[in-house]
Amino acid sequence: MELLDRFVNLGPTVVMPIIFTIMGLAFGIKFGKALRSGLTVAVGFIGLNLVIGLLGDTLGPAAQAMVHRLGLELTIIDVGWPAASAIAFASKVGALIIPLGLAVNLLMLFTKTTETVNIDIWNYWHFAFTGALVAGVTGRITYGLIAAAFNMIIIMVLADLTAPMIEENLGMPGISLPHGFSAAYVPIAIVVNKLIDMIPGINKIDISAEGMEKKLGVFGEPILVGTILGILVGVAAGYPIGEVLQMGVTLGAVLVLIPRMAKMLMEGLLPISESAQQFIQKRTSKGGKIYIGLDSAIGVGHPVTLAVSLILVPLTVVLAAIIPGNKVLPFADLAVIPFALVMIVPVTRGNVFRTVIIGLLIISFGLLIATNLAPLHTQMAIDANFAMPEGASLISSICDGANPLSWLFARTGAFEIVGLVIMGAISLGLALYNRKRILKQSSKMEI
Repeated sequence: MELLDRFVNLGPTVVMPIIFTIMGLAFGIKFGKALRSGLTVAVGFIGLNLVIGLLGDTLGPAAQAMVHRLGLELTIIDVGWPAASAIAFASKVGALIIPLGLAVNLLMLFTKTTETVNIDIWNYWHFAFTGALVAGVTGRITYGLIAAAFNMIIIMVLADLTAPMIEENLGMPGISLPHGFSAAYVPIAIVVNKLIDMIPGINKIDISAEGMEKKLGVFGEPILVGTILGILVGVAAGYPIGEVLQMGVTLGAVLVLIPRMAKMLMEGLLPISESAQQFIQKRTSKGGKIYIGLDSAIGVGHPVTLAVSLILVPLTVVLAAIIPGNKVLPFADLAVIPFALVMIVPVTRGNVFRTVIIGLLIISFGLLIATNLAPLHTQMAIDANFAMPEGASLISSICDGANPLSWLFARTGAFEIVGLVIMGAISLGLALYNRKRILKQSSKMEI
């Protein structure tokens, strides 16, 4: 346990090359090629995080300025995902989440209830967060650990089901995204997308990134879309002209750089992903397909994801001011809006119009969820000895405080055994459905 903690604490930029090199060797890749793949993944990951950090550093102050301009007086402070993850890992559930998560993944692979090898162990904090909420509601750590395991099972199944869409729409073969925040919005996106299909006229609206480029010419390219949206955000924030232009150029750069960093990361992943498929198929007649489960950060580079995110940032601030019952002041987590959209874009097949509609719905309800969970979120922070912001009596976050799946676990968890039975039935039902799908798919591959 202590050795595993020390290894994880080395950080993703060190751990990822080691894991991928070992995986490459295990799947029959020569050492030099496996090491190169691992290091390429690490370089892409570093570059991706640098650009995402730039996005957050640029949008954060602009969002704060918009909040001040609107004179919002909301009482729950959005402390952001770094605080939420620290609180989750500092909880008693968080202390055991990595070995628990690895055990769940291995069990699901053994029982053929998943096709995903989830190596995104840093994001196990999403499952720990859910478990800590349930432990807080019930006062029982055991219930929290069970909830965390059920949460992971649901997310793993959603990752499998969306992997073909990720491959087709985001250009990431052999990759799935078992991300506790991003995947939680997939069921909502599927339902709303189906509802839009039933509305005559509206169902014909199809605005794609490629369509925008064709109709708008050079002004539809990501670099100019980002620049124009950045300028609009800067104006909304009340920046002077020089800072408005800086905002525009910076966000234009972000829309260009994120896809390129994601492409480099994929360059390192492909040899290992392909070798994994060959390895499985050679050694078992019913092996099916294997996906490498990664952080949804690798998918934020889609032009629709980024463009819609930039539209939604100022709209989120406005929604916070006008939605009845909301008490959350959007702040630190406005930069995570792209992560909420990563797995929605494949569901809508890159339709800008549908992505905006779904985005507005999940943010609107997300603010109310974050408001509802704020007392529990705050108590978790106090129990974890988190340093509360000065003057704040209640805290929350958009990630994962506004997560609908975490909220569902927390509120059903209040019924203790009955609640766990309900969520267990959902997670195990999904797992069995996934197993049936996997076995059916494997039998087709045999033929």
